[in-house]
Order: sequence, then C-alpha cells, then structure tokens
Amino acid sequence: MTVEVILNPYAGRWNAKKRIPEVHAALHVAGIDYHLSLTEGPHHAIRLAAQAVHEGREAIIAAGGDGTISEVVNGMAQASIKRDNDAINVPLGIFALGSANDFVVNMGLHRDVKMAAASFIPGKIRWIDLGRVAYPSADHHQVVSTCFFDNNSAVGLEPSITLIQQKITFLHGTMRYLLATLIGIIQHPKWDTHLEWDGGSYHGPTSLVTVGNNPLTGGLFYMTPHADPTDGQLTFVHGYMRTRLQTLRLLPRTMKPGTGSYVEHPDIHEVHSSWLRIRTEQATPLHADGEIQSHAVHEIEYTIYPKKLPILIPS
Repeated sequence: MTVEVILNPYAGRWNAKKRIPEVHAALHVAGIDYHLSLTEGPHHAIRLAAQAVHEGREAIIAAGGDGTISEVVNGMAQASIKRDNDAINVPLGIFALGSANDFVVNMGLHRDVKMAAASFIPGKIRWIDLGRVAYPSADHHQVVSTCFFDNNSAVGLEPSITLIQQKITFLHGTMRYLLATLIGIIQHPKWDTHLEWDGGSYHGPTSLVTVGNNPLTGGLFYMTPHADPTDGQLTFVHGYMRTRLQTLRLLPRTMKPGTGSYVEHPDIHEVHSSWLRIRTEQATPLHADGEIQSHAVHEIEYTIYPKKLPILIPS
C-alpha cells in the first residue's frame, strides 16, 4: 500500500512539526509504504492532494488539524469530482495533529498516531457526504468561488468568532475557542437575512446560520447536533437572540449534543435540506471547516454531495 502523507507542521501551533518522528515510526511499524510531504503555507495541501490523486496514490493521509483535513479533501475533490455523479476515488486517512480535531472526534477515529496508522491496513472505508459552499469572489463579483467542507460551515456569528480566535495567541485548543466565543457574544452582531431552502424560507434578523455535515465544531460546540454525514442532507441552524444576556444563557446549551440542546429554544431552528441559499443585507464573514473563505460576502449557496468521500476507519 503506497500512500501520500500530507503533514502540516504548523498544526497544533507548530506541535505537529515536533511529532514528525512519531509519524514516521508509526508508519514503519504498520508496514506502510509512504511518501511524506510537508505543507509550506496556506492552500499548499490542496495542491499536494490533487497531485497525489493524479499520481495514483492508493490512499492519502492528512496529518494535521481540521484545516489541514479540509484542504486535503478539497484537493482530492478538485482532482476527482468533475460531474455531480463523480466521487473521490482515493480513500482518506487522518493523523490527528491539530488543536480541536473536530472531524476525528465526529468520525470516531483514533487520535493516537500509532493506532491510527494500524487502522489504515487493511483499510475499512466509510463513505460520507461532502458539503459545498459557493459565493461571489471577493475581487470579481461575477466569478463564483466554491469550496467543499467535510465538517461544517457558517456565516454570521460563528465565522466572526473564528476571526477573533485567530488573534488570540496566549491560549490554545478549546480554551481559545471559548474565550473567542465570549468576546463574539459581547460584540452582539446582527444580520438582516433572507434564507431559502427545499420546502421553506425565512426573512428577518439572524445572529448566525451554521451548516453542518457533522455535529461538533470548535472542540466544544454542537452547533448542528443532529447532523449526520451519511444522510445525504445538509443540517443547518438559524436563529436570532435579541440580547447579549439571552445569548450568554444559551451558550452552555450549545455544548449539549442531546436533550437540552440550544436548538430546542423557540428562537432557534434546525432544518434538514439538500440545499440552502442565503442573502444578507450586511456583509458577513464566511468559514468552511474553521478556515475563513471570505471576510465580507452577501450571497452564499450551500449544496450537499451525498457519499462522495471515502474515509479510512478502524475495523
């Protein structure tokens, strides 16, 4: 089995670079024939993954955090999905070297590097859905930019919090996300939004619109608690909280995956649909899998690509 390992040394605030010998050792113990590439900056993993698909690698291993996984998935998708009925033809394995590792937790994958490497052989595969978001390019509004996401995407409060946490350097992991969330709530932004989906619509103020392929994001928050990456549906949540105090009171309930979740609040709505269109009066940032795709966008369209991504999972 010849695989391409794409490792982001910056993942986990440069902790991944220190773990390169551990990755080598785990792959050798597992008896895996591999080639290791290190990313050199943003979007490099996309190019490396696309190249690995074209070179006919038997599998691609993303070694890093959720952003690294997302870039690798986008590179694989760009090289494989040419039509709606195409699927990615190379399985994806993961070494969890990031801070939150949301996708790994959602998928029930091994966080231990040695155990993860052992699970790549014989290579049991789970096919999951991919979300896709399309939006006007920042430098030319007639050009539409697109990207895939394996875990989640959002406009409004959630990417605003992502921008805040990127500026926090004195904390790591989930504590950084939690502090950024509190700051975002205190700022209390609002967007006048029109939503349209298969079978419904909404027009009015929103605090957030979050779209999930999986339930967990940010290491703590079940923003789409009933999302299922194999149901062929997007799960999205929209809502508006009128005051900072209401939002703060609701915050603990975003950390509950089941009974008592924030989506049970009467002002919060969870919807399952194959597509979603969003138009906002005020510009909103947009993220996909925790990576900012645009700082200011007004029109966004989400679609689901069912069973497009093969994931290597433990037997």
